[in-house]
Amino acid sequence: MKLKFGSTEENVVTREEFPLEKAREVLKDEVIAVLGYGVQGPGQALNLKDNGFNVIVGQRKGSKTWDKAVADGWVPGETLFELEEACEKGTILQFLLSDAGQIALWPTVKKHLTPGKALYFSHGFGVTYKEKTGIIPPADVDVILVAPKGSGTSLRRMFVEGRGLNSSYAIYQDGTGKAKDRVVALGIGVGSGYLFETDFYREVTSDLTGERGTLMGAIQGIFAAQYEVLRANGHTPSEAFNETVEELTQSLMPLVAENGMDWMYANCSTTAQRGALDWWKPFRDATKPVFEELYNSVKTGQEAQKSIDSNSKEDYRVKLEAELKELRDSEMWQAGAVVRQLRPENN
Repeated sequence: MKLKFGSTEENVVTREEFPLEKAREVLKDEVIAVLGYGVQGPGQALNLKDNGFNVIVGQRKGSKTWDKAVADGWVPGETLFELEEACEKGTILQFLLSDAGQIALWPTVKKHLTPGKALYFSHGFGVTYKEKTGIIPPADVDVILVAPKGSGTSLRRMFVEGRGLNSSYAIYQDGTGKAKDRVVALGIGVGSGYLFETDFYREVTSDLTGERGTLMGAIQGIFAAQYEVLRANGHTPSEAFNETVEELTQSLMPLVAENGMDWMYANCSTTAQRGALDWWKPFRDATKPVFEELYNSVKTGQEAQKSIDSNSKEDYRVKLEAELKELRDSEMWQAGAVVRQLRPENN
């Protein structure tokens, strides 16, 4: 159906117009091979299985993620296979490895992309930056995308709770004439609530900007700045954390999610409202040049190249862990660990 977002009309697929029963019918003869069991793989694979689809998992034997797949109920030799065997068996290959992992495995995947199969992504990176990744699918397969608007953990958690996580969907190549039905059926199958139409380029540029911006990079930067100012002015670690992070995540963001920013403002004190209305534009004006610089770095491919270069190195996991440890060991997040333990539901 078409829905208006402000003055702009967009295509949206709902579960009412494309119910789960229809999705099962579309994919009744398919073998869905989920390649990779890291970030998105577990949630999507388990949701598909629980929704009644024929799913297998491909993962490197002996890896931690292989063991995780076994612990989640996937059976070696029956529903869990080495990556190449899964590629051979699957008619839909859900390419859910990391971007660097996709580059490394692409020659194997391409070899098994026989006519009529579908290549599925949850991120437009590999195909959009094909000059850098080398991922150029053959012309006689479908190339499709379903990108849940959240982590695989959230996708699974909301599915188990009987809810859905909205997703974007896109068709890069319709090699069989069935790409639209296939991608929508898969979107419903993995547990999407609504499916918003996009394309691979818009998905990857918005995604890379969002991850580096408000979703992850900017929010950590803003948290750190406010926490450090409060600490420098004599506030305790618990007070600085509570006023910077805890109140935002536990009280205010749920209100925003429920009915929007204006509704959250309306449910705060008049003093808080006045301060927020006075200060949101200065924060916008201060950060907008950073977002413009960020978007340009994404648009020109610089962010993609940085990711490929850093994540393709053999020691990237060691360096990543060191950087994450720096965050984990900072006073702000050490304070956060204690505050979370003291939440009423944990006592």
